Formats: sequence, structure tokens, C-alpha cells
Amino acid sequence: MLPTQASGAGAFAQFDLNRVPSPCFVVDEVKLEENLKVLQLIRSKTDTKILLALKAFSMWAVGPLISKYLDGCCASGLWEARLARKYFAKKDEGKIVSTFSPAYHPHDIEEITDLSDHIIFNSPSQREKWGGDNLSISQGLRINPLNPEGLVGKYDPCRPGSRLGWPIDQVTESMIKDFDGLHLHTLCEQDFPPLDRTWSKVSSVLGKYSDQFSWINLGGGHHLTRTDYQVDELVEFLIQLRNETGAQILLEPGEAVALDAGILVGEVLDIMDTGVNHALLDLSATCHAPDVIEAPYRPSLLGDKEKGKYCYRLGGVSCLAGDVFGDYQLNEPLRIGQRIAFLDQAHYSMVKTNTFNGVPLPSIALWNSENDNLRIVKRFSFDDFEERLS
Repeated sequence: MLPTQASGAGAFAQFDLNRVPSPCFVVDEVKLEENLKVLQLIRSKTDTKILLALKAFSMWAVGPLISKYLDGCCASGLWEARLARKYFAKKDEGKIVSTFSPAYHPHDIEEITDLSDHIIFNSPSQREKWGGDNLSISQGLRINPLNPEGLVGKYDPCRPGSRLGWPIDQVTESMIKDFDGLHLHTLCEQDFPPLDRTWSKVSSVLGKYSDQFSWINLGGGHHLTRTDYQVDELVEFLIQLRNETGAQILLEPGEAVALDAGILVGEVLDIMDTGVNHALLDLSATCHAPDVIEAPYRPSLLGDKEKGKYCYRLGGVSCLAGDVFGDYQLNEPLRIGQRIAFLDQAHYSMVKTNTFNGVPLPSIALWNSENDNLRIVKRFSFDDFEERLS
């Protein structure tokens, strides 16, 4: 099971959960800005470009705030590239959009190249398919360093037989000459040592070509804003990499931007004892936080105790038998109508929500933990469910 990286409730310990509709994501713009300031410090010390990974956090209501601190976005295809240019990475502000997809649809490629500054191909043959030298934007090759570092295989791009990236042991000098940039993305919620080991592997194989790239993109999965992240070691590494290669270095954090900046608020609908004490919520793991089931992992709960007097299995409202968040211990018994909150839910959970079983999507609220201003920025209705079907 993937361990949760939540570091505690922070300012949300003082937030009144009854102030928002249920279910609801609540994002603290103060914590978000704290994370962004950490990333800005890394940028300023190393001259590294840092891009928001929209696949992890796409809350465009905070686009102006994010664009104050970061250099742009990485997109996973046409729709994210459009979102990036509209809210996070405007061309007239000199922001970067870097787009990677394992494969591109013929109908999308022209607009993607128009929106993007970098297009990254998953194989050398893709470059030739989409025009090669005739493309007018900077082109990169994603490589697979064949150095698995992930804690969970399904989230590890270097897992055996991975479709993500061209295997490093198949890269040739003639391939290298066709590309302006090199891209690798191999981590998932990890600290500096896995990055260091990964680059050592890349350097041992491709080191003699590293000065041929105008940019090197180290991808995402770097937990740069976690309190125990080795920032000093990273800064030294990035400066050294820039000096050795002469390339512009880029990072694409996702979780690090919104780490500990959001909660998912829900309500207890029923309590039942079947030999297991169940608390049934208006939330759903499969609909509102799919990584709980996919990873799997157990998200932190506001008020959860290591050894509490009362134990509940918090279950979702969908018909999926496995729609369960986990077992939690509390000092006080839950009651029907009570609000609960799962911690560190701003990244990935928000972008992965779905309406399986017709389960309503959570509202989205923006809170300022310093001045206590609260704004509901999005409410979803039956129309949102109906209009995505036919």
C-alpha cells in the first residue's frame, strides 16, 4: 500500500467544515502560496524552469496566483494545453507550455504545436510521423532510464515493459541529433536520492551526448515542498547539471504545488454494525478519490488517532463493494449528519473525479487561512452529469 504523504491538518484544524456544501474540496490559498514560494526559491537559486503539471492540479481559479511564481505548465494533450494557455501560461507573459503524450491524435497535432513551446515524443518514429524537421517548435525525446524507483509498480514509468519513454539502451547517436531536448519522468511522490540515482544511470549511458541538448526536462514526481525534502542537495545537483550540460533544466512538479493545500469534506449519512462498524458517507473513493483504490492508499482523516476509543470503516456511497476509504480510530463517536474531512486531497483527487452511479461531484471552495475569506468557486448540478452522457 502506498503511504500517505500528508503532513497533518495544518490550518484546516481550525476550519469549520459546516461552512461549505457537502461534498466539497476546500483549497487553502495561503498554503498553496507557501508551496509556490518554496518552488520559486529553487528557481532563483538554480535558474531552473519549474512548470506546473496540470495532470495533478488544474484548479484554474488559482491560475493567476500560480503564474506569479512558476514558469508555465506541462500538458498531457490538447485539452490541458488549451487550459494552460488560457489560465496558467499566457504567451504574452513569456510562459512555457511543454506537451507530452504517449501518442498524439492526428486531429490534435496542429493545435498542440501551435499552443506549445516544447513537444515531447515517446519514440523517435513519432517525430518522423508528425513532420520531423518541418515542425516549427522545439522537440524532445522522452527516455525510459530503465531504473525503477517507484514504491508501487503501476505508478512506476520504469516498470518492466513500460510503454512510457524510449528505452535508454536503445538510444543511438543518430536519434539524439534529431532532438533539441531530453525528457525523463520516473518518480512518484519521492525525494532527492531517487532522482540522483536516476540521473546517474542516464549519465552513465548518455553522458557523452548530454551537451547536445538545449534543454533537459527531469519530469515530475519530485516532492519539493515536503518539509523533509533535501532542497540543498537538489539545488547543488541542478546547478552542477546546468554547468556540465549547458542545457536549460526544467522540473514538472504536480503534487508539490498543492501538497497539504486541500481537504475533501463529506458528511456521515448512516452508521451500521455488521460485525464491522461502518460509517457511510456522501463521499466515494471510486468517484472522488480514485487513487485510494488504484494505488491503493489510506488517506489521512482530520481527527484520526493512532489509538482511538471508536473505530469506523469509512465507506463510500457508490454500489462498488470495495468503495472504502479505510479504517479510522477516533476519540469521539461519529453521528449521522456529522462532517468529516480527508487531508491532502487537492492534488490528483480533484482532477480524477467522476460520476459513476450518478454520484454528485464535490463542489470546490477557495479559503484563505489568514483572513478567513471563503469563496465557493464551483458547484456541480444534475446538468453536469446529464450533459456528459447521451
